[in-house]
Amino acid sequence: MALEALPDESDANGASSDVIEPKDGRAWFIVQTYSGYENKVKVDLEQRIKSMDMSERIHQVVVPTEDEIEIRDGQRKTVSKKLFPGYVFVQMLMDDESWYVVRNTPGVTGFAGTTMDERAKPTPLPDTEVEQILKQMHSAAPRINIGFQVGETVLVTDGPFSDMIGSVDTIDLDRGRVRVMVSMFGRDTPVELDFLQVEKQ
Repeated sequence: MALEALPDESDANGASSDVIEPKDGRAWFIVQTYSGYENKVKVDLEQRIKSMDMSERIHQVVVPTEDEIEIRDGQRKTVSKKLFPGYVFVQMLMDDESWYVVRNTPGVTGFAGTTMDERAKPTPLPDTEVEQILKQMHSAAPRINIGFQVGETVLVTDGPFSDMIGSVDTIDLDRGRVRVMVSMFGRDTPVELDFLQVEKQ
């Protein structure tokens, strides 16, 4: 029986934008890697799949990520953050040969969910969990990392209150605003500012 073709559309991490998977025995497994080597393992494994003609057994290799907006030093920057550092998700038909190809990829330390016997069959992830992760990668709004939290001391870097120091009173992520209590005329006064106008002390 011929395998169903996977959709051509995929993002930079190899995740199909269509999360409905054919039912031919393939399943998702979590592969452990050295920390920081997730993308290298993905590239190396994809090359091994091609060179060893394993594309009918190993179907997708995904490093789950989400976009995060970092606000630092008055600059707004979008960065890609790994959802599960140290892990790569692999969709495959599990047999001795496919296990060998994945397990012996440089940077791979093993399969998650195995027993002390390394050759024991790893436990696949439930399809519903993987579908949620893939949907989150495609549809989630970027998280905002502003670098400070309520109660911390910040420096106002822009606007009429520039160079004043105050403490963060409230943070409104939806509006991108922060209320800072600054000392004016001998008393604390609330000032509402944009995230880009303050930085952590």
